[in-house]
Amino acid sequence: MEFLRQLDADDPAADELLAGLTEIRELVFLGAGLTGIARVLGRQLPPAQRAQASTRQLRLGQLRDAHRTDPDGLRIWLRQAGEEILFLRSLRAAADRAVS
Repeated sequence: MEFLRQLDADDPAADELLAGLTEIRELVFLGAGLTGIARVLGRQLPPAQRAQASTRQLRLGQLRDAHRTDPDGLRIWLRQAGEEILFLRSLRAAADRAVS
């Protein structure tokens, strides 16, 4: 997903991409994809980290719900959701290294 690549590279294009999404439907569609990725990654973690990831997903859902009709608020949600995915990837990599 291009947004995640840009976010991981700390590329300003990630924010430009979000700014280019003007309709709530577009923002929510991207968010649904990010949520799906985060849930899959979270399920691959050890139990304690999985529980923490689940809690963070609930908080992200609350943030999304609080900004249902606010495109700027949804962009904040999307950025945090993307950062969560990057964090989950780093946790997974660390867990893989510990097992190896």
